[in-house]
Amino acid sequence: MSLSRRGLLAAGGAVGALAATAAGSGGAATAAPAVGRGHGGGNGRGRVRTGFDRLAADGYALLKGQKVGVVTNPTGITSDVRHIVDVMHPDGRVDLTAVFGPEHGFRGTAQAGGSEGRYDDPATGLPVYDTYLKSGQPLADVFTASGVDTVVFDIQDAGARFYTYIWTLYDCMEAAALAGKRFVVLDRPNPVTGRAALGPVLDPAFATFVGRREIAQAHGMTVAELALLFDREFLERPVDLRIVKMSGWRRSDFFDTTGLPWVPPSPNMPTPETALVYAGTCLFEGTNLSEGRGTTRPFELLGAEGIDYRWAAAANALDLPGVAFREAYFAPTFSKFQGKTVGGVQVHVHDRAAFDPVRTGIGLLVTAKRTWSGFEWRSDNWIDKLTGNTRVRTMIDAGADTDEVVGAWAADLAAFRAVRKKYLQYH
Repeated sequence: MSLSRRGLLAAGGAVGALAATAAGSGGAATAAPAVGRGHGGGNGRGRVRTGFDRLAADGYALLKGQKVGVVTNPTGITSDVRHIVDVMHPDGRVDLTAVFGPEHGFRGTAQAGGSEGRYDDPATGLPVYDTYLKSGQPLADVFTASGVDTVVFDIQDAGARFYTYIWTLYDCMEAAALAGKRFVVLDRPNPVTGRAALGPVLDPAFATFVGRREIAQAHGMTVAELALLFDREFLERPVDLRIVKMSGWRRSDFFDTTGLPWVPPSPNMPTPETALVYAGTCLFEGTNLSEGRGTTRPFELLGAEGIDYRWAAAANALDLPGVAFREAYFAPTFSKFQGKTVGGVQVHVHDRAAFDPVRTGIGLLVTAKRTWSGFEWRSDNWIDKLTGNTRVRTMIDAGADTDEVVGAWAADLAAFRAVRKKYLQYH
């Protein structure tokens, strides 16, 4: 692993409670005063305040005198479900001049693999620029053309390496550095907790938009923590970075304990329960089985024509922690097996604290291949892009069991965890 590029910095102690500078190769961070309540006691509404909530409560002082552009999507909302763009646009304390839309678009009108293009937002009149599949100098040119001084990022993540918004974050940070723009990350919860990093670490040879750099499949970090790691470990040119932390969030928090409203970050991530299993069951995108797209339970329902009760029985026999599998039949309305009734399993998590999504995904792949003669990997070996290496595919093909496959990434994961620890901002 080539995780360290400019040295490991102890970010946890250096970054302030509200906003901090992370530019340069290890210069001292400057912190603004903390704003907002501390850790709340119960699980009631509003216990956690997002980075945007705290920025707004401070009167947008961090953005004073700046022309501001925001990278966001429908998840960029306040606790009372107003979009941050709609809140900031009429507020004279902030000069919001542009919006940058990622995959699925700023207002969320596009399906997977699509975006909204360049247009003027009907609600605000603001120009909306498309960032999807743009990186490096072309994306830097977009920031330059927009005329902004500061780029703000506020998007809800799902906690998995192959969820593309964290690579929109990475690409935008890199482009902001090239364009000489300041970059501000407004933090939001990791919906599946920030307790642990799990799964294989990306081999750089398999870098794509579903995994740019060497992080674990389930990274266990917030977007602000990832931004610090990206800046200090991976970016060739440091960006003028500030983060605005949450208040009230603990690493053990699942999303439904935060008191925050859930907005689907993408069309096939409808609930926090989807995010809980996604880091493991998204691996079925790399096979000829349906991963549940086109159903009301994407990534919880998995199957194909010809699969019967034997898969659920084999998966349950693994005795994986915190999860059970039900024989299930469903007919996707789009994507794989559209309009056809297929057999498979539904994933039921009964102890989410014990549940390991990546081990579960591997166990399901192993048992699917053993119980269904029609099992195939996608012909483009997409599974290698999702897992970040060839080992998962080749080991399963060679007959390895779940523990053998999971054990193969232990050393890489331990190395990533050591680096990750330096950038964690919450207890």
